[in-house]
Amino acid sequence: MRLAVVSREFPPEVYGGAGVHVAELVNSLKSHISLEVICMGAPRETAKAFELRSDPGVNPALSVVQTDVEMATYISASKFDLVHSHTWYANLAGHLAALTSNIPHILTAHSLEPKRPWKAEQLGGGYKISSWIEAETYRAADRVIAVSAGMKRDVLECYPFVDPEKVAVIHNGIDVETFKPTFDEAVLTKYNIDPNRPIVLFVGRITRQKGLIHLIRAAKQLPAGVQLVLAASSPDEKQIGDEVLAAVAEFASSRPDGIVHINAQVSKSELIVLLSHATVFACPSIYEPLGIVNLEAMACETPVVASAVGGIPEVVVDGETGLLVDYTANDVSDFENRFAIALNNVLSNANVKEMGKAGRIRAGREFAWESIALKTIDLYKEVL
Repeated sequence: MRLAVVSREFPPEVYGGAGVHVAELVNSLKSHISLEVICMGAPRETAKAFELRSDPGVNPALSVVQTDVEMATYISASKFDLVHSHTWYANLAGHLAALTSNIPHILTAHSLEPKRPWKAEQLGGGYKISSWIEAETYRAADRVIAVSAGMKRDVLECYPFVDPEKVAVIHNGIDVETFKPTFDEAVLTKYNIDPNRPIVLFVGRITRQKGLIHLIRAAKQLPAGVQLVLAASSPDEKQIGDEVLAAVAEFASSRPDGIVHINAQVSKSELIVLLSHATVFACPSIYEPLGIVNLEAMACETPVVASAVGGIPEVVVDGETGLLVDYTANDVSDFENRFAIALNNVLSNANVKEMGKAGRIRAGREFAWESIALKTIDLYKEVL
């Protein structure tokens, strides 16, 4: 078996959960099968990379299509047995390569365009292109891997033409040897975080999907002395970026020592330290296929308060590894109030450390990458 893995992201250029997934899956797969990664971005030794075009005046989605054609051309000329693509950015490359080479195409569903309508704000007509690519590639794929049972439900809801038998659930994973309790107060000092006060931590891109604005509003109900730490950067579009910055400034005006905004992507080593020092990790997403960052927090023995959307309830066990909060789209103020109550319940819980330890046990037992890789290889063999 010779596998082509196609992705927009691959180290060192990783900015989201899909990129983390691809990197970790490839690392586990390569000890079992022969594979090559085909990705977008700058040249690197670990993958065949194609520079993502950015021609002036050209819609970015069209630039993706141009790059996909180049990637598909390379795959077709390289005699692979199977192609596995990740996200709409790379799905078209996988689809075209499969058609021209007469090989099977498997794609992994990390998120779905119909579930993220706000992307029309940032992509304009490009959102119609990404939606078209996603729908057509899901229609034609030999198999679809959903990263959670919740994601499988979403796939079948958004694309009812997909045969349910073609959709396999194989979860995202976590490397518990890398993500483990690691303490270094120098990292906290670097970001002006007080190691002697409770920390509510958020990590993620600034996008409507992550629900950051709801967390900032909910945090107004946190007790005095609690620090809200936001490792949040790279806004999807200017409006949401400005909205979050304004909310942070408003919060800081009344509680200047109550919020820390790290407006940059932290390194993996710093992320692990931040997660380990946090009293509770907050995930207020309004849409989340699984949420790798919750697994990362759990592996660092930090309890999680998260919205009960998508695949999150398959990761966070309510009352055991953290607390879940139902998301009410028609009454976000009620959601924010209940999220604040959940945060305060964990902060005041005498068994908070036990919750964290239970999270690490669950992460290692249920979400190890080696097990996920072997399940994925079984699916490859079945398709071939």
